[in-house]
Amino acid sequence: MSSPTAYDAFTGRLAAWTATDVVFENDDYEVPSTPAPFVYAEIYGDSYNQESLGAPQANMWLERGVTYLHVMTPTGTGSREARAYANDLLYLFREQSIAGLVMTEMSIGAGDPGRSFGNYFSLAATIFWERHDITSIPTP
Repeated sequence: MSSPTAYDAFTGRLAAWTATDVVFENDDYEVPSTPAPFVYAEIYGDSYNQESLGAPQANMWLERGVTYLHVMTPTGTGSREARAYANDLLYLFREQSIAGLVMTEMSIGAGDPGRSFGNYFSLAATIFWERHDITSIPTP
């Protein structure tokens, strides 16, 4: 899982998304009885590495992660709508520095083509990101 800082940056930016519901990991969400598009967001911190040598508890750290925005659309309706939503979602983050996060790479469906399950088709918009953390760790 990512740091709270990275998680808050993504959830804050996704608050601007109004085209569909956005659901985060472990959220209480009831899937509509009539399938309707929504986005399921997963925010992962893949690594948290020391990037400098300095005074104890005052080093720079680099957090790297990936965010998956799974665009869920009703099964049997094609993939165009999911692609359009995925593209619009990526534009929320493209060339943006949000709370110190830098988006280094983005894709629609790369490595994880759309798939169907239940009443939904899922297409992933993927964002690879980095964040430098230069804050000191408080001493107890």
